[in-house]
Amino acid sequence: MSTNKEFDIVIYGATGFTGRLVAEYLVKQYSGDSSLKWAMAGRSTAKLTQVRDEIKAPKNTPLIIADAQDSSSIQAMLNRTKLVLTTVGPYQVYGSDLVAMCAKSGVDYVDLCGEPVWMSEMIPAHEKTAQLSGARIVFSCGFDSIPSDMGVYHLQNLAKQQFGKVMPTIRCRVRKMKGTFSGGTAASFKETLIAAKKDPIKMKALLNPFSLSPGFTGAEQPYGNKPFYEADLGSWVTPFVMAVINTRNVQRSNFLLNKAYGEDFVYDEMFMTGPGEKGEAIANAMADDKSMSGDDGPKPGEGPSKEERESGFYDLLYIGSDAQGNEIRVSVKGDRDPGYGSTSKMIAETAICLVKDAADTKGGIWTTAPSMGDKLIQRLQENAGLTFTQE
Repeated sequence: MSTNKEFDIVIYGATGFTGRLVAEYLVKQYSGDSSLKWAMAGRSTAKLTQVRDEIKAPKNTPLIIADAQDSSSIQAMLNRTKLVLTTVGPYQVYGSDLVAMCAKSGVDYVDLCGEPVWMSEMIPAHEKTAQLSGARIVFSCGFDSIPSDMGVYHLQNLAKQQFGKVMPTIRCRVRKMKGTFSGGTAASFKETLIAAKKDPIKMKALLNPFSLSPGFTGAEQPYGNKPFYEADLGSWVTPFVMAVINTRNVQRSNFLLNKAYGEDFVYDEMFMTGPGEKGEAIANAMADDKSMSGDDGPKPGEGPSKEERESGFYDLLYIGSDAQGNEIRVSVKGDRDPGYGSTSKMIAETAICLVKDAADTKGGIWTTAPSMGDKLIQRLQENAGLTFTQE
């Protein structure tokens, strides 16, 4: 990992909807910080210049031409930066070469990936290379899967303080959420399903809760694929579309933390829809909703208005319990819509945390909790509008 680089961070895909939001966040949050050196990268100088001016970035903000179809332009970009923050997805379509080149070049990498099958292929392909070069590759640095990964990590730390041990079972329950999933998330979801239907090995990886923890299989995990009534919460719960990626990342964190949550750690995620017949009806309707895999959702590069992003929010409850009846509850809340407003702030802070605060983290393919831990929670709470609160 080279320190003599021109930039700390390059935003690759800065002219796309989410990449632009990341750049806009850095302009607002770090405009007076001369210690953070960053650049915008994309395929078109004209588009980069237009976005730079529209988000009121300084005129001297560096612009880099980089195209996934031209590996020499990608390598030239990597030669200038410590870290690449990429919003160019679906990653299984556009990300494989970039991960390989970062791993080989010793350049840190963060993305917004929600594609567990692709990630399960990247880990064995590039982890050893990244370990040798010092590159820290961190997938899933947005709404999938930071609230879950850091929420579980935070809860387990509190459990150790209060009970002297971790909780063997944690449930995530989405209490409230306002906002849309990103077009990139929808596209990634569709690409993952298409790939899995064509290839039995990919389908097996998609269904395996330990697909990102090679060589480890823990306890049987809940399927989370049908609505049911949860008496202790007084609410119906229904499948949560992000659970497939979030649960895999949380299990990988446990794996990378040397099974700190336990060899038999059990984790699942569901969406709360309320009590009674109304709650049941909403739960069933949500379970039957196929809009994520349909053609009516947002397309990559599209997204909600500024007003919609700023009026969005989410409230996730994490409930840890053990066989002795001990229980601990933590909420993770975000102050913007999950798919865009909050995600763009989270990935920006993750990138800064990795290059500025996590010098001790060695090369390899990581999740957020074991690579940055409490340092990232602090940044998210101070800057990105997230709260981690024991209830």
